[in-house]
Amino acid sequence: MTTTGLPTNRTTPTTNQENDVTTGATVWLTGLPSAGKTTIAYELAARLRAEGHLVEVLDGDEIREFISAGLGFSREDRHTNVQRIGFVAELLARNGVKALVPVIAPYADSRDAVRKRHDENGTAYVEVHVATPVEVCSVRDVKGLYAKQAAGELTGLTGVDDPYEEPETPDLRIESQHQSVQESAAAVHAVLSGRGLA
Repeated sequence: MTTTGLPTNRTTPTTNQENDVTTGATVWLTGLPSAGKTTIAYELAARLRAEGHLVEVLDGDEIREFISAGLGFSREDRHTNVQRIGFVAELLARNGVKALVPVIAPYADSRDAVRKRHDENGTAYVEVHVATPVEVCSVRDVKGLYAKQAAGELTGLTGVDDPYEEPETPDLRIESQHQSVQESAAAVHAVLSGRGLA
């Protein structure tokens, strides 16, 4: 009889409840401010967690506060911010976490560099373009950015007076103005499922 907790010679099948759900991936949701990226990400996160996945949402505002503090909004600083987020996301994904990244990432070369990092490490990467038109985003104006820009209190607003380079070939394009948050999250989930990631 074993009283020390050490394994005996008897072979016992090892059961791991998470065997089927520990494949990590990065899901990058790019789009204009107030496009619905973060709302979709949290809806998807709840669904994935309910299925037993490990999930982290890398919120752009939190990243800027804790990891990219001191960076501004020049092209160079935006690129640096995206690369830092991409590094963290890939690290999480490589270790079995679904990293959901609702971050604007306005420049194609920055997004391409993040995808390349994932490809080089054999880590799954899904790019989702939340393609909500600027007219709709400015009405939603979740953070009041469009109002501030219109009042002359803010410059460098992505998609208004600063560039946003739309993805040419995203893995999924969502027009959030035509469907519910739940439907948008379900569309992303379907892409993950199709790749054996959900």
